[in-house]
Amino acid sequence: MKRAAVVWAARTATAQRLATGSSALLARIGGRTADWIRAGRRDDLTGVAAVLGCIARALIVAGGAYALWRIVRAAPALLWALVPVWCWAALRAAAREATEATPEEVPEEQEPDPREAVLRLLYEALGDRPAMYLSDLLQHLQEQGHGKGWTVATLRARLEALGIPVEMRLKTGGRGASRGVVRAQLPPLSQPDPAVPSPTASTAA
Repeated sequence: MKRAAVVWAARTATAQRLATGSSALLARIGGRTADWIRAGRRDDLTGVAAVLGCIARALIVAGGAYALWRIVRAAPALLWALVPVWCWAALRAAAREATEATPEEVPEEQEPDPREAVLRLLYEALGDRPAMYLSDLLQHLQEQGHGKGWTVATLRARLEALGIPVEMRLKTGGRGASRGVVRAQLPPLSQPDPAVPSPTASTAA
């Protein structure tokens, strides 16, 4: 009984694949035939003259189908060759349909967060310093190959656009007040880099 059930299940699965593949083949053949007929339309003409090519191609298709039917009627033995070929093509089409229905999952590459990348550069530039002027920061970034052609105003605008705070009257290193970034005001990195010193609460000198 178990063996009979297995054989029946296999036959049922094969019949299902044949049905699915036959439907796919008919849809593909019908679609390509329709496309070929539509391609006979003349865009440079109007009225009936524009579709004469379509009518001619439709008649060719109808004539070919009728001729094939007459040949099979006259020589039914041809079905012994045509049916296996159709079944083989249907099984291939069914396999193709199954592959297209269940595509391999490809992990999506996450785009880098520009804010996270800029914060990482800021922490690297600051090192163990509590604060840094924008002019010094811009010079450091340009030495590292970033911000070519930028000005201090450009750097400030980009930082503020990313929500990174800019101290308007920073005093550090015994120099006068100017715009800069303060380490204690920077948001923490979402994924800390061991090479980057962890942010610690500090104030500008």
